[in-house]
Amino acid sequence: MSAAQVETALITGASSGLGAEFARQLGATRTNLVLVARDAARLEAKAVRLRQEFGIDVQVLPADLLTDDGVAAVGARLADRAAPVSTLVNSAGHGLVTPFDRSTVAEELDHLRLLVTTPLQLSHAAIGPMLERGHGRIINVSSISAFIPRGTYGAAKAWILSFSRWANWQYASRGVHVTAVCPGFVHTEFHQRMRADMGRVPRWMWLDAERVVREALADSAAGKGVSVPTKRFKVLAALGRFAPTSWAAAAGNRGR
Repeated sequence: MSAAQVETALITGASSGLGAEFARQLGATRTNLVLVARDAARLEAKAVRLRQEFGIDVQVLPADLLTDDGVAAVGARLADRAAPVSTLVNSAGHGLVTPFDRSTVAEELDHLRLLVTTPLQLSHAAIGPMLERGHGRIINVSSISAFIPRGTYGAAKAWILSFSRWANWQYASRGVHVTAVCPGFVHTEFHQRMRADMGRVPRWMWLDAERVVREALADSAAGKGVSVPTKRFKVLAALGRFAPTSWAAAAGNRGR
């Protein structure tokens, strides 16, 4: 892609949390944006601020990614070769505070769909046009939970991690990089929305969204398949690969 061409990033979960921070930092680089979330009013308010602050084009695409119609609408935008998307950020997600044996199958399937099936579908929609252009990147928000046993949330994030590592190896030589971002606890609305008790999580385990996204974008630009922000979480990720299941699972239960 020539330097004269303006790039466009599509971000899911863009109304809050890491998705909103990705929008802010990408907007600051003069990247045009497509913001995806369920709340149209909240998206539009954010779009107005980003347009005013950075002078960029910001498209609002309200969509419920737990529905076929919502995923199809976003997939169609990604596949639009007349208005190419150069960066896809799969940031939409939620957690389940209820233990697996007390959650419903419907809740678990929605959880799995939002964390695994939807990113798979959107990545598939984006990667064809990106490969045709020989340029593009996909950033998938995973979690440090991908490295440790942590219920169905950790299992879903492990899928994202494995897929992203493979896809980056598979497609980097053709100009498309795929990066899994694996933060620990981040100061966002995520835990409040799921009404999780975070009182037992030590202060040192919390990260700011600004740093997570800054390091993620740098690692993506460097072509890395995995981004684990901060040295302390890099160490925890390494330990998670070799620690006994009992220790790793106990560590993962903090804040539940």
